[in-house]
Amino acid sequence: MFTRVEPAVHGALDFAELERLGIQPDEVLDFSVNSNPFGPSPAVRAAIAAAPLDRYPDRESLALRRALAERLGCLSEQILVGNGTAELIWLAAFANLAAGDQALILGPTFGEYERSIQIMKASAQNLNASVASSFQPNIPEIDQKLDSTNFQVVFLCNPNNPTGQVLSIETIGAWADAHPETLFIVDEAYLAFVGGMESALQLRRVNILVLRSMTKDYALAGLRLGYAVGDEQVIQKLTAIRPPWNVNALAQAAGLAALNDETHQQVTLAQLQEEKHLLLEGLTALEFAPLPSRTQFFLIPVENGATFRKGLLRQAILVRDCASFGLPRHVRISPRKHAENLRLLETLKKLGVR
Repeated sequence: MFTRVEPAVHGALDFAELERLGIQPDEVLDFSVNSNPFGPSPAVRAAIAAAPLDRYPDRESLALRRALAERLGCLSEQILVGNGTAELIWLAAFANLAAGDQALILGPTFGEYERSIQIMKASAQNLNASVASSFQPNIPEIDQKLDSTNFQVVFLCNPNNPTGQVLSIETIGAWADAHPETLFIVDEAYLAFVGGMESALQLRRVNILVLRSMTKDYALAGLRLGYAVGDEQVIQKLTAIRPPWNVNALAQAAGLAALNDETHQQVTLAQLQEEKHLLLEGLTALEFAPLPSRTQFFLIPVENGATFRKGLLRQAILVRDCASFGLPRHVRISPRKHAENLRLLETLKKLGVR
């Protein structure tokens, strides 16, 4: 029987909405997405231009997997490349969940985790950190939940979207050791935005699957590119059910070029941290109260997130209304370039919205 599942809400531009408002997409400053606003390396554009369009791409993404394996210190057989992290989330759910299974989501967080669980007719339990603790995860509460239920899968985003909070790899490792039959899917899409942060890959546990996104830090959102790293048997299960030719030739070429220009990533992400600091200062001066965040993006409390977003969108500025995360009185903002951040601050001052 067909399972009706509502689509998850995401940031980024809604082209139909912009058309209704009479706004051209190129006019919009998009603070709703958590990616590198400085764009990809020039080497990426050159690689895309040279990519062959008249033949099928490598269905195994061999060159990219080998480059990633060398970078990460693992075997290429431990890596699966995907059409963005979203595809890998779905594959992980499809390969590891069945009807009636139990899955835990540490929230508030990315909506595709729950959606993938629902598609498999498994039961999703959400354990959400509280606003009162600035969304710091409650470790004893999570321990108790893990001990009380036999979960087949646990989804956790680290650093977490939208809160920007971080779990230590020691905590994740302890959970994996205590629950060897549970697969812990650790989404590290925003790891590169937190300087010096340790990865769950360092734990090398067979029941930890790490997901990474190259669309965020390498600014490849238009191409869709991510990868999963884990035990060979776990990766084999995902590989067995992936769509054929799931990563196109342009994305594979872009990924290789991006990996070969780490300087561009390092320089631009350092600039982004500077812009975050200046934007936080500007918002505080306007009497907003941004919440603590380890990542470049952060939450700010407002009277009504949807109203706040609509007011700014009429000025061709987009922020993320967080109602879909269960936070209708918050919006999420990710800094952009300096002049664009100044425009956001000037617009907020002019509108006087709260």
